[in-house]
Amino acid sequence: MRKSFFFLLFSFFSLSIYASSILIPMDADSQENHLKAYGITYWVLSKQQKVQWLLNYRGGSFLLPDGENIRRECQIRGVSFEILSDGQAQGILDDISSPSQNQEAVILEKAPKIAVYSPKTNQPWDDAVTMVLTYAEIPYVTVYDEEVLGDKLVLYDWLHLHHEDFTGQYGKFYGAYRATPWYIKGKEEAEALAHKLGYEKVSEEKRDVALKIRNYVIGGGFMFAMCSATDSFDIALAADGVDICEPMFDNDPSDANYQSKLDYGKTFAFTDFTLERNPLRYEFSSIDMTTKRGEVPKESDYFSLMDFSAKWDPVPTMLCQNHTALVKGFMGQTTAFARKQIKPTVLILGENKINGEARYIHGIKGKGFFTFYGGHDPEDYQHRVGDPKTELELHPTSPGYRLILNNVLFPAAKKKKQKT
Repeated sequence: MRKSFFFLLFSFFSLSIYASSILIPMDADSQENHLKAYGITYWVLSKQQKVQWLLNYRGGSFLLPDGENIRRECQIRGVSFEILSDGQAQGILDDISSPSQNQEAVILEKAPKIAVYSPKTNQPWDDAVTMVLTYAEIPYVTVYDEEVLGDKLVLYDWLHLHHEDFTGQYGKFYGAYRATPWYIKGKEEAEALAHKLGYEKVSEEKRDVALKIRNYVIGGGFMFAMCSATDSFDIALAADGVDICEPMFDNDPSDANYQSKLDYGKTFAFTDFTLERNPLRYEFSSIDMTTKRGEVPKESDYFSLMDFSAKWDPVPTMLCQNHTALVKGFMGQTTAFARKQIKPTVLILGENKINGEARYIHGIKGKGFFTFYGGHDPEDYQHRVGDPKTELELHPTSPGYRLILNNVLFPAAKKKKQKT
């Protein structure tokens, strides 16, 4: 009886000593829910515990401290995990540190405070980022023009730009939807907000919002944007002080020869682009590749993620972590970016070489970072107005959505100087 007691006691202490880490594998074969795995990682960080992100190890796995509450949370959320002994965990870290391995262990230190720039009336399923944050159970705060112009962005570490139009042209929906109730209502609401904030025109108000967001990034913020928020943001910066809106948008003519007055030195990512002057055309500029893609079959529409050195370039490596190097393409108002109009200082993270287009790009501005991701919804190939929302329960291992969540965790990382 006494021997049995001491054996059980010894076994208990042995488990306590050796089962010291939880590995959340992120490869294709081992993980049942990649998206909720990010939520678990964020949840652990929110408990003031550090996590190690194992870049290029089994799809970008996470190494967490062991604890019954963490195991239980993984089970509740349906996230696959493995219990490692001290020796096993150290062995993995030793292998990763080898100069022969294109791998790295990056320490995640704290849960970033997340803000989503979006109209307060929008539902979470209106935008891919709010959808995946909700599904992964990662908390966020919605902010809009009043908060941005009121300098509230300093409260947040990471900012996502909802598929917004920063040019004041109401998404260029005029041609097809100008008579629909939702377009009329949206235009009236935007004008009312601009007047409330002291502006005569929506375009002027959105320009100042874009400038505030620019300053947020320059000061050290992390900005992520998808779809039309990418190119329309840069267009608004380039057109600072220039009226590029036709009368149906702002009730007065645009500036003569406004194309020649653009200042590309003010933009984040794009240069030498030509604006679309036709107000009836659903397009902002030559940056977007949507109408230049030819007949790309849906079945063969993929883009490839770039391969970076994990030890020398951990930042782009983090942003490209996935269980596949090929990601399904998906469309949006801004589907992809013309390679020739991307500044040379901007990193291409994902591209479709056949079409000559970049899908996923990243850069540094001042002390901060930005990432632009083309397309509207990674699991809705050709999202149209009025389409039903995507049910992420049906896509828990989505590679396209993983790229969004890589960016969410990015500000949590203890940064190393980028060499590229």
